[in-house]
Amino acid sequence: MYQHFFKRIIDFLLALMALTILSPILIPVIIGLLLTGEHYVFYFQKRIGYKNKPFNIWKFATMLKASPNLAGGLHTTRKDPRLMPLDGFLRKTKINELPQIINILKGDMSIIGPRPLVDKTFDPYPEHVKATIYNVKPGLAGIGSIVFRDEERLLSETSLPAPEFYAKHISPYKGELELWYQKHLSFYTDWMLIFLTAWVIIAPESDLVYKVFKDLPERPKELK
Repeated sequence: MYQHFFKRIIDFLLALMALTILSPILIPVIIGLLLTGEHYVFYFQKRIGYKNKPFNIWKFATMLKASPNLAGGLHTTRKDPRLMPLDGFLRKTKINELPQIINILKGDMSIIGPRPLVDKTFDPYPEHVKATIYNVKPGLAGIGSIVFRDEERLLSETSLPAPEFYAKHISPYKGELELWYQKHLSFYTDWMLIFLTAWVIIAPESDLVYKVFKDLPERPKELK
């Protein structure tokens, strides 16, 4: 009942409130993006959504338009040369993700759920994860994005090529986290994940998520 009815109502109401409350932040960001970089505001990208069906995700533009075709591809590292002037700040604070509130209002996404991926970052998931991960709507935030808030650091520090490290170490563990979420999906879990999403922006080194959810899959040593 919660997943198929109340969750959608809560998503819509919270997204509407967020759009109103955050407008003093969103409007200056829009003006700043129009005046800097390549002078465009929104970036639209095809992502995998509910029941593995594609949809277009909204984001603030934080990288050069040609980024997917430049060195680095779909994986972003710290101090990535493809980032535009405001974009390190927008990505670190996750403000670049806020236009996805529109996706939530449209019903493409939920507040909490697995992050929607592009094909190349979806493909490394094990088959059992690919078959089930989007049995719930993708989310603006979720357990995977909380645990992997330092993903850019991990990709920056590894001696392996970023796509190889992602496929070998990040993707399998992220998949198990999202399957954990589906097994524990509830009003309580979603509200705690909303709180923890805000918490790790303030305290990015915190491991509070593992204290709140003590039965999370153990983090591999390669990701510590």
